[in-house]
Amino acid sequence: MNNGKLSRKEKGSGNRNKQRVKVALVHEKITNQRKDFLQKQSTMLIRENQTICIEDLKVKNMMRNHKLAQHIGSVSWSKFFDMLIYKSVWYGNDVVKVPTMYPSSQTCSACGYKNPLVKNLAIRSWMCPECGTKHNRDTNASINILNKGLQIQSA
Repeated sequence: MNNGKLSRKEKGSGNRNKQRVKVALVHEKITNQRKDFLQKQSTMLIRENQTICIEDLKVKNMMRNHKLAQHIGSVSWSKFFDMLIYKSVWYGNDVVKVPTMYPSSQTCSACGYKNPLVKNLAIRSWMCPECGTKHNRDTNASINILNKGLQIQSA
């Protein structure tokens, strides 16, 4: 990328300043594209759904994990959640936050069995020993978060 070219330029030179501006413009474009994507996705979700259930993630704590930090930072989860919340107020919709400690990926969405062996993030799919249903970790967690959120909303 342009950062490599920048590091090879002599500090204080005119060419370095030109390259610095080019790098800044590329980063600005990426930032603008990300904001645009988040705005469009959050608007679409709010317009198409009366209630949105999200997991109340502690993004700051998750950023402490060096393996996840760069990926989490680049997708701007906190900003996306904030957009969902303020747009839900505009459109009169509900955003329900499900507590972080709810075992959404460990609980079978079909029968409710809690499988403690699924805590490992490397396990992407699993079979419920109780009812025999095969689950994708993320899809199962989404169904459980929706069900828990609707339960919280009706309470």
